[in-house]
Amino acid sequence: MTEAVLLGATQDAQIIPPMAFVVPDGIHALPVDASAEERPTAAAEFVRGLYPGGDDALWQSAAPFYELLTETMATAGLAFSAFGLFALDTGGVAHCAFTVAAYASDHTDPDIAAQGILAALSADPMNDARWLDLPCGPAVSRITLRELTLSADITASGEPTKLLTGQIQVHIPFPTGPFTAVFTIDTAAMGYWGEFCDMTTAVLQTVSFADRRSNQAPREPENGEA
Repeated sequence: MTEAVLLGATQDAQIIPPMAFVVPDGIHALPVDASAEERPTAAAEFVRGLYPGGDDALWQSAAPFYELLTETMATAGLAFSAFGLFALDTGGVAHCAFTVAAYASDHTDPDIAAQGILAALSADPMNDARWLDLPCGPAVSRITLRELTLSADITASGEPTKLLTGQIQVHIPFPTGPFTAVFTIDTAAMGYWGEFCDMTTAVLQTVSFADRRSNQAPREPENGEA
């Protein structure tokens, strides 16, 4: 099962053109587009979807946390923010964080914009930066792996522990306006890194934008499209 996401927002008094993409079942989106008045109710609904097997005690205790988290994500300018939770055959879940943002990039040609992004990201030896030809146009991916040290006071063993995390970030210049979309996947479930890479690839294949020249609304991807 998949879900089509249609985004469009006002940021710093600038209208960001609409963009659509499809996410798989297991992606739980925070209500970052909810108003301050709507946010408590929206957070309560989000918690029930995130923990469908919970009860009122769990939902009521968790809702304020996710309400605050939603406010933080919205204030940071994210157009989309979600948790990915995927059940494993062995029990437990593989998890990731999935966000989408857009920033003003002042470009007139998405190909030239992508070339500039690739040059900038390739300058950092910690980045694995690559050119992508997506159905919606040119893009640049960046993959980074980082090893963190968890202090002894937060580990089950009581000893410092190494934690490997991975990030996939994809910059897509809008063909419909001077903005660039940034899709970011973060995970510490590195045993399922390949699956998260495949999921990201599938989502990127569904990205589409409005065409202002023909005054058409953005094509909303169909369920199951890859």
